[in-house]
Amino acid sequence: MLILRSLLANVVFYVNLSLWLVFAAFPALLLPRRYLMKIAGGWSRSALFLLRVTSGTGFEIKGLENVPSGGLIVASKHQSLWETFVLIGLFPDPVFILKRELTWIPFFGWCLLKLRMIPVDRGGRARALAQVTRGSRIEMRENGRQLLIFPEGTRRPAGAPPDYKYGVAHLYADLKVPCVPVALNSGLYWPRRKFLRLPGTIRLTFLPAIPPGLNKTEFQALLQDSIETESDRLLALGRSELAKLGLDPLAKHS
Repeated sequence: MLILRSLLANVVFYVNLSLWLVFAAFPALLLPRRYLMKIAGGWSRSALFLLRVTSGTGFEIKGLENVPSGGLIVASKHQSLWETFVLIGLFPDPVFILKRELTWIPFFGWCLLKLRMIPVDRGGRARALAQVTRGSRIEMRENGRQLLIFPEGTRRPAGAPPDYKYGVAHLYADLKVPCVPVALNSGLYWPRRKFLRLPGTIRLTFLPAIPPGLNKTEFQALLQDSIETESDRLLALGRSELAKLGLDPLAKHS
């Protein structure tokens, strides 16, 4: 049953994405960007609903009261594809830092460019950091957008040792805005590069904002400690939930 529900969840997710891209997002490329952003939010909500229906994977979001208004950095733990589409539906005008290869995908990549997301070539570190900083400054300071970033750069398996990059501290120091850490346990239920979608509740927490003004070393340490401490708590909570169903994906490593 788990395999069949996971198969259904995968098929429905990508069919739903394709329908939104072709029949809603593609025509909206001719309209002002704000219409395409509304469509992205609509797709996000539909994907969450269909995931719960097909695989029994729900979600719980806490701490939205910790998100200040105005320009800010949202620095999220990254374990799954799940948070990429959830976060985009939670902010009025978010801008993601993402690998440039995503912009090469027909339809999907065109939408990313229209939404003015910030593509980066992860192969050229110094050049990439300068490019991201310049693009973030424009989108946040001039256009008032919310910068969404994954400090580890790429998806990490649930329970894996942290691997935070320097880029988020550089942006924090340059942009001089609050940074909201985000913890989650999505990798338990929607593992990276895995077929299965496990039933249960994915949990995401917005933690208290880190105010501007810290030096880079202090900020990096505080950010990592905040995210990892809460993510470990959410991981234990999720594992306990899945263990009752005999589905804890990390049990064999314990």
